[in-house]
This record gives sequence, structure tokens and C-alpha cells, in this order.
Amino acid sequence: MGGAASHPVRHPPGCGPVPREVGRGAARARTVGRMQIFGVDIGGSGIKGAPVDLDRGDLAQERHKVLTPHPATPEVVADSVAEVVGHFDWSGPVGITFPGVVTSGVTRTAANVDKGWIDTDARTLLSNKLSLPVTVLNDADAAGIAEMTFGAGRGRKGTVIMLTFGTGIGSAVFIDGQLVPNTELGHLELNGHDAEKHASTKVKEDEDLSWHHWAHRVQRYLTHVEMLFSPELFIIGGGVSRKADKFLPLIDHVRAEMIPAELQNNAGIVGAAMAAAGS
Repeated sequence: MGGAASHPVRHPPGCGPVPREVGRGAARARTVGRMQIFGVDIGGSGIKGAPVDLDRGDLAQERHKVLTPHPATPEVVADSVAEVVGHFDWSGPVGITFPGVVTSGVTRTAANVDKGWIDTDARTLLSNKLSLPVTVLNDADAAGIAEMTFGAGRGRKGTVIMLTFGTGIGSAVFIDGQLVPNTELGHLELNGHDAEKHASTKVKEDEDLSWHHWAHRVQRYLTHVEMLFSPELFIIGGGVSRKADKFLPLIDHVRAEMIPAELQNNAGIVGAAMAAAGS
């Protein structure tokens, strides 16, 4: 479940004692009276980012996206992150998500990117590339932090599990609003394989599965997670959350409440910015 300490998410970091003097980005933010921090979400298929309004928990400008390079080695991904940030001429702190376990800025796993990321000091690499202060965290943790503060999990107690369906399956587990970091529940074994190899959005697309067939796979995965953790709430995130009406009504053997993420595919960007503001 990861060795890092739990982190509270109840109070948006943008409202805390974060200095507003963080370069031209902060100067732009002050002109509209709001706190802005830049967030970047590194995914298996795309890298996207934008300045985030931390008062509202929403993007301050339309996000910019580039395709994730293949192979997704640390150096070339860092170049792509620099392209996204450079699109906005940003010069303040940057929060960056990574699709794997991250401890103290070091990436420990790399399921859907190049294995060269394993044990890479990503914080130093990306900070040097951008010449800016950088915070790096697990992508699903970032999305969960955003949803628990501004979205579908706002005010919810008990055990809440956010699952992001995309190239893989990411997870963020919260107990009474406290994050248990780096849970990586997409790698639970299901049918003899990692669950994400059976029920991710990428698998749906690669195997051309119908919504009904894919929903059946998702249901089997959710019932397995529910058996292990007994959550009160599942938040379903990732890009597929925009189409929740096509598959969530087909899932009927899960006791926990299931709702789509409100921030949808922007949750990772917002959570990354929140982490940078609070670091």
C-alpha cells in the first residue's frame, strides 16, 4: 500500500500559506485575484497540462496536450513535459503526476511507460529540465485529491476509493479523507493477470469490447476490490468517466455506491497543482 505517510486533503492547498510571488505565472494570477499553480498529468497515451485556479479547483486556461512519446523514456518524456509547460510561458511551481509509485520524488514502478523510470529521481530530472520547482506524485493519487476536495468525494467520510480507467487502472484510497498513497490497485491479480490487463479502457479499445462486455469485466474487478476493502464509495475516473451513463448502469453486483468523477479527465492536472501548492 506504499510506505509514505497519509496526507490530509480536506483543505485546498491554494487557500493555505503558499507564497504568491512565484514568477510571471503568479503575476498573471494576481491580476484576476486568484491563486494559480501549473499542473501536468503524464499518461500512457498523452501528456496534458494547464494553469489551475486553486480557489475553484478548475483549469484557469484550456489545457495543452501532446502525445506521450514511445518509448516513454525519462529524458524524452521530460522534453514533452517542457513542451506542455512552455506552451504557457509558465515560470512558477509545477505539479506533475506519474503513472506509478512515487516516493519522495523518485519513481519506483513503471507499468505503462519505459522501465528506465524505475528508481529515477523524477523530481530532480523534471526540475532541471524546466528550471522550475517541481512536485511529483502518483497520477491516481493526484486525481483522488482533487475529487475529494472539489469533486465527487467532497465531504465524504469512511473508505472512498477512486479508480481511474485509462491506459491502465490507477487507484487512490481515502479513509475519512486521509490519502493512503501509492496503492496501485490496478495490479491486483484478476484471472491470473494484472486487473488492468483485463478491464482498463485501453483493453476495451484494443479488443473492441462492447459497453456491456466491458462493464461485466469492470464489475468483476470492482467486486474483487470491494471484497478486499469494503468501501462506502467508488469514484470512477479517467477519460471514460465522461461516458459513465453507458456502463455504470450495467454494473449491478456492487454494494458500494458508484459515481463518476466530477472533474473527469482534468482531475489529475488539478490534483498535481494542489500538491505543488502544498509542498
